[in-house]
Parts: sequence; C-alpha cells; structure tokens
Amino acid sequence: MDYSYESEQTKFMREFLEKNPQVQKKRLEARGIWWDKELNREELKRFKESSVPQKPYVYFGPESQD
Repeated sequence: MDYSYESEQTKFMREFLEKNPQVQKKRLEARGIWWDKELNREELKRFKESSVPQKPYVYFGPESQD
C-alpha cells in the first residue's frame, strides 16, 4: 500500500501554514479561549447535583389533547 499519497487539501494546508506561521499561533490562542480550561471539580459536582430531571414530553401540557 502506498502511504506517500497526499491530498490537494493537505498540500494546500501544509504550504499555507509554512507561509503563514502566525495562523498557527492564533489558532492555539483561540483554542485556549474555548477548550483548554482547567475544570473545577467541586463546581462541576454541584452543577450535576443541582440538575432537575426533565419530564417526558415537555412540549405537551396536561391540557393538550391529541
């Protein structure tokens, strides 16, 4: 099997990132804003404990007649 194949998209992205190294830096900064966060385990535990179970068919009230 030939593993040396590289798609046009992959070639474009590789060349683009080589010519524009600031894009990689911006991407990592943006990722840090939304994804790379430390979780507060105590806060997460309180959040899960405080949730109220949702009843089935919440969009149909008791007065609804099908």
